[in-house]
Amino acid sequence: MAQSTHITDARPVVACESPGPGWSSLVAEAQSLVECVAEQQPTEFVSDPRWLMAVCQGLRHSPYIITARQDDRLIGFLPLALVRSLLFGRYLVSLPYVNSAGVVAERAYDAQGLVDRAVHLANALRVRYLELRQESRVPHQSLGSEVTSKVQMRLPLPDREAALWDAFKPKVRNQIRKAERHRLQVAWGGEELLDVFHRVFSVNMRDLGTPVFGKRLYANILRCFGDEAELCCVHLQGRPVAAALLVHGAYYTEVPSASCLRTANYSNANMWMYWQLLQRAIQRGSRGFDFGRTSEGSNTHRFKKQWGALPAPTVWQYYVRAGAVSDMRPDNEKYQPLIRTWRRLPVWLTRWIGPPIVRGIP
Repeated sequence: MAQSTHITDARPVVACESPGPGWSSLVAEAQSLVECVAEQQPTEFVSDPRWLMAVCQGLRHSPYIITARQDDRLIGFLPLALVRSLLFGRYLVSLPYVNSAGVVAERAYDAQGLVDRAVHLANALRVRYLELRQESRVPHQSLGSEVTSKVQMRLPLPDREAALWDAFKPKVRNQIRKAERHRLQVAWGGEELLDVFHRVFSVNMRDLGTPVFGKRLYANILRCFGDEAELCCVHLQGRPVAAALLVHGAYYTEVPSASCLRTANYSNANMWMYWQLLQRAIQRGSRGFDFGRTSEGSNTHRFKKQWGALPAPTVWQYYVRAGAVSDMRPDNEKYQPLIRTWRRLPVWLTRWIGPPIVRGIP
């Protein structure tokens, strides 16, 4: 007898500090599915289901989750965040802040069924568009637009730090050695380092012309991931000059946010910090390091490539109900004057007005 698949309607999850009954068991099921899919498709990066609540609690979005079950066994899920803003409108995203999320399913048929329900939800919520941040395309008639201009940069990791060091090009090793002459110091921790991390991060974001996420987001990431998330802060002569957030997954270590002050460029503090991050990932048993998403040929792409990181494709798919995908793209020409203005604002002001603005940008 053929087994039937049941795909639920989008189920909202209560966005509170302690998710409601049933959430913990669903996360455990989803994590098991993620591990199963990762084993079946070792070249694919599969996002951790805990990102849904970490992001939605941190940015005050409404979380939804669509599940596919076969004989009461979870075989697919799709996490979604409803992003609402007076400035920019309403969007349904999987997931904001996260570079790679989207559909997780054992079979293509179930993936399409999950997208069916997501499209239905997008219509019911009257959002401008549904955005699925994925690494492989889900064929679906409603997903008529996509963005493939960026790549994920990932580095396979050996078992030993010495083996990774030997694999670096001489230029990379020389930059790290030069940094060591400045007697940089590293600190690892959790929320006790959050103020230091955010101080560095907010300065760098201002310099880039980008509104900064608030500390609330990072505090919730640290809480949701527990011992699998940590902050790294690098000090030069007692002053914090570089900082990063690390999340250690089942197979990969991610660095969702990292910054280094431009005034510390002479010390090669950023190179030294990334060497610390890579060593930390090996110590935690990660099989790979995810440097994050970037445009090929950009400065950040060249920085990540020098470590030996390899590009993995990204396919962000869209169901558009109003406007165009380019309306909210940061490279849209209409935003360039705003970016130039933001770079001239005092850091204290960007820390105050940045979080309410950026939380509404999908």
